[in-house]
Amino acid sequence: MYELFYALKSASMGIRVMLEEIGAPYELIQTTVDMDKPRPPEQLSINPNGWAPVLVWGDDANNEWAMYECAAITVFLCDRHPEANLAPKIDDPERALYLQTLVYFSNSVQNAFQLNYYPDRFADASANEPSAQRRGNRRLRETWKVIDDQIGDNEWVLGDRFSAADIYLFMLTTWLRPARGHPTVDEFPNVKRIADVVVQRPSVQRVYAPWIANPDY
Repeated sequence: MYELFYALKSASMGIRVMLEEIGAPYELIQTTVDMDKPRPPEQLSINPNGWAPVLVWGDDANNEWAMYECAAITVFLCDRHPEANLAPKIDDPERALYLQTLVYFSNSVQNAFQLNYYPDRFADASANEPSAQRRGNRRLRETWKVIDDQIGDNEWVLGDRFSAADIYLFMLTTWLRPARGHPTVDEFPNVKRIADVVVQRPSVQRVYAPWIANPDY
C-alpha cells in the first residue's frame, strides 16, 4: 500500500497515473498547491518545501519510508515494479536517455514553469517579478523545443516503447497556460503527438478527468 500526498494541478497527478499503470494499491491524502493554505503536518515533516507529491510506503506502521521529488519517485516506482515495463532496465542502453529526460523535465522544464508561476522566488524585488515571468515563458519555449527535437520521428519519448517518460511529458503539457504567455502545445508537434495518445490511456482518463473536462480548471 502506498500513500500519496495529492493535489490537483500538481505533479502528484503524474505519480498517481503511474500507480494506476502499475496496479499497486494506494491511498490519496489530500493537500494543496496553494502556499498560503495549510498543508498536512505529515507532509511538511517529510518535505519542508511543502510540495506535492510525497510518497509513503511500508510493510506496517512501524516500518514506513517516504520520499519526495516527482522524478525521483518516478525512478523509484518503476524500479520497484519492473513488471509494469514503464522504464528500461539498468543494463538497457535506453536507460541513459530515460534518466536524462526525467532529470531534464525536472530541472529545466519544471524550473521554467516555476519562473512564471512563482517569480517572487527569482526576483529581489516585486518590481522585477514580471521580468522573471517573461524569462520563464521564453525558457518554456526553449526547453520544450529541446524535447520536441529529441523526440523527432520517434513514436514515444524513448523510441518505440511507452514509458514513464511519456506520462511525465503529458503531465507537464497540462500545465501550459497560453493566457499566462506560455507556448501552446501545438508549437511542438512531436510533443503534442505523444500527449494526444497518452491522454487516451484509461489511467490518464481517470486521473485527469477534471483537466480533460476543462483544461483551464
